[in-house]
Amino acid sequence: MKTDFKFSNLLGTVYRKGNLLFTPDGTCLLSPVGNRVSVFDLVQNTSYTLPFSHRTNIDRLDLSPKGNLLLTVDENGRAILTNFQRRIAIHHFSFKGRVSALKFSPSGRHFAVGVGRRLQIWQTPSTPGTETNGEIEFAPFVLHRDLAAHFDNIESVEWSSDSRFLLTAAKDLTARVWSMDPEEGFEPTTLAGHRQGVVAAYFNATQEVIYTVSQDGALFRWEYVTKKDEETMEDISDARWRIVKKDFFMQNDAKVNCAAFHAPTNLLVVGFSNGLFGLYDLPEFNMIHQLSVSQSNIDVVTINKSGEWLAFGSSKHGQLLVWEWQSESYILKQQGHLDSMNALAYSPDGQRIVTAADDGKIKVWDVKSGFCIVTFTEHTSGVTACQFAKKGSVLFTASLDGSIRAWDLIRYRNFRTFTAPSRLSFSSLAVDPSGEVICAGSPDSFDIHVWSVQTGQLLDQLSGHEGPVSSLAFAADGNHLVSGSWDHTVRIWSIFGRSQTSEPLQLMSDILSVAFRPDGQQVAASTLDGQLSFWSVEDAVQQGGVDGRRDVSGGRRVADRRTAANAAGTKSFNRITYSADGSCILAGGNSKYICLYDVGTGSLIKKFTVSVNTSIDGTQEFLSSRDMTEAGPRALIDETGEASDHEDRVDSTLPGARRGDAGARTTRPEVRVTSVDFAPTGRAFCAASTEGLLVYSLDTDFVFDPYDLDITITPSSIIATLDAAKAAATSDTVDEENTFLKALIMAFRLNEQKLLRVVYEAIPPSDIPHVVRSVPSVYLPRLLRFVAHAAEETPHLEFNLMWIESLFSSHGRYFKDNTGTFATELRAVQRAVDDIRENLKRLTEKNLYDLNYLLSKPVLGNKKTSSALLAMETEDAEVPDDQMVDADDGEGDWVGFE
Repeated sequence: MKTDFKFSNLLGTVYRKGNLLFTPDGTCLLSPVGNRVSVFDLVQNTSYTLPFSHRTNIDRLDLSPKGNLLLTVDENGRAILTNFQRRIAIHHFSFKGRVSALKFSPSGRHFAVGVGRRLQIWQTPSTPGTETNGEIEFAPFVLHRDLAAHFDNIESVEWSSDSRFLLTAAKDLTARVWSMDPEEGFEPTTLAGHRQGVVAAYFNATQEVIYTVSQDGALFRWEYVTKKDEETMEDISDARWRIVKKDFFMQNDAKVNCAAFHAPTNLLVVGFSNGLFGLYDLPEFNMIHQLSVSQSNIDVVTINKSGEWLAFGSSKHGQLLVWEWQSESYILKQQGHLDSMNALAYSPDGQRIVTAADDGKIKVWDVKSGFCIVTFTEHTSGVTACQFAKKGSVLFTASLDGSIRAWDLIRYRNFRTFTAPSRLSFSSLAVDPSGEVICAGSPDSFDIHVWSVQTGQLLDQLSGHEGPVSSLAFAADGNHLVSGSWDHTVRIWSIFGRSQTSEPLQLMSDILSVAFRPDGQQVAASTLDGQLSFWSVEDAVQQGGVDGRRDVSGGRRVADRRTAANAAGTKSFNRITYSADGSCILAGGNSKYICLYDVGTGSLIKKFTVSVNTSIDGTQEFLSSRDMTEAGPRALIDETGEASDHEDRVDSTLPGARRGDAGARTTRPEVRVTSVDFAPTGRAFCAASTEGLLVYSLDTDFVFDPYDLDITITPSSIIATLDAAKAAATSDTVDEENTFLKALIMAFRLNEQKLLRVVYEAIPPSDIPHVVRSVPSVYLPRLLRFVAHAAEETPHLEFNLMWIESLFSSHGRYFKDNTGTFATELRAVQRAVDDIRENLKRLTEKNLYDLNYLLSKPVLGNKKTSSALLAMETEDAEVPDDQMVDADDGEGDWVGFE
């Protein structure tokens, strides 16, 4: 079994905090999710997470105008410069302070950063080795100017369209106009007049008007004019920026949280603290519409380049919305769980992941797109367990509200609910592979309840445990049920036998999780003392064990007095699962590590670090004594008082108090893994963690992943080989050196997708069987995966089907012998063929109805038109003489078809 799993995507969390960002073409949306960045493709309806991560949550991010450089800055002012198209981190840098505003200039040569009350202008990194002002630039970040005039934090930075001037808005109730370089006759200007902090300031398209928006809902329009005498209308003072109009949003007690302005269309979007947003047409200040899009305050809003799509983010509920204001419809509407996830399950086809959480919601995630496709909210309390039936269209969930519910994932409805005779909370669940029986365990009762899925009736209550049942699992053949309890025993039940007896297996601590090996011959159990035990089902003998305390220990909370190594006694595995082939077991618990063990030897194969985000408790190995104060850890001291807005919650009521009440405490999420599960193919696994739903995969597609590359393989040499192969094909000569196979193999070695597509589509259909027959076996997985993707993305149906047919005709035996290795590729081909079949089916059905409709209608005309129509509609069929129309009768008789 391959074990080099790599992080591939983050689901379950769509927005955490920070600003949202559209790509320059307006088709993708970048959203900060904790210390990572997720990219949502709004046209292709897919999402992915960039591979780099910060040490704390991301505050600000911005793209260069060309869309190739992404700059992200976290809470501590540490920045990562990334090649966005290649997804490669280029440079790490620290601004030595918290960054509250970030913006690239329209020219792309500079970017402005608001660090506290200072405005810094930096040169955008250029290509290494290029000359700047006659000198070769070595430093990636070069400071151009450092300006200070504000008295409080800068809230936003905007550039003029010619990149000569900047506009900043700050909490000190003012906005300021700056020049990037000192200009003759220009002095930095202060725009004062607001009564609360200025949220944003913007230039209009002509740069002759400035708009400023304050937190109290005031919109000021500024123009560069002279003051005139009201009677004589003569200038009585020099020209300067003056307020020419004041408008107010009138939202009662709601404050303005964010704003965005689209200069080409003069559209202003304002988000309020009550969940409303307003869209206004300037300069007339006409309200286009006003809607409530969130249950809590809107934290950020942005507009794409065309001005058609508005993106909103709400951090309290983790909501991300993209709204098309002209059609008044949602382009994207996603929301994560409001509370921690408790359980997850892969669907049998591996295309969906179901998550259950303490907020009572069940969400179904599409693995390919990364989006939540449906949310079930019928449970009234936390959902503790979920499991699919073997066929995959039925899902079962257990909840603390005392119910087990069955869900139809075709019609998306709850079709059956199971309850116990007395009011109980259910914490564990197991489904018979045949789908006939469902079992559940409760922390309130020591019995295992068994229901019939068909009738919904309670069949039996299995007694024997002397403590709450914490975990249940069915064997793959359905003959045995294993249960783990807090009474230190694991019991194996034969619930379909006549006696329904159980075999108790005694352990040394409380059982947290049990799992059956896929062949049903072995049971694994995880206990509270960090041990893993493996037992034979046939003779109830322990076959092995793993002491995982030292492996799972790691991470120190800010309030811990002991080091991470000495805190091993508090660590254990909450959830374990076998791999698809049964050779490995995956374990996750209340630490930052996921451990993969070999079952046969009991050795640790690999440890996966869930998160390095220090904004979450338990990710650091060592703590700094500087963060410890007399009142406790600095991270737990709430310095912000009781006001509703985070910025205003500094409690300075006591004389001389500057840091607020040292006794107040705040909460920090703690890193932990509540559930893990392997994909049915064994090529991926997912983990429910504090960060979200993490997906680790063996099939991570790299943008540039050369295979067996040498110096002679370049795009030009590949094109030359392809041209030579075309020439040889047209001249009917055999050229051993230049063939389509050689060009295809060279393209696979370079692995540039566009070039690969060119070579693939240039191969004549008649040569496809010969090329496929000669492809080396080492390239077959890549070719199969590429053809599957091409069948989904390109319109060449017959061409792609010829490739698929040739691949399976020539290498079918090899694919069958290596089914486990090619599982992902074969599933992709199956999905592509199914899509083609469905599309053709819909097309033929539509054509059939159209032809039936046309054949049922009479035709008016003369001999020529009637015969022409008949020939056309019956596909050149011969027209009988009795259906011809005489052109001389002049009455225009109708002719019907039999």
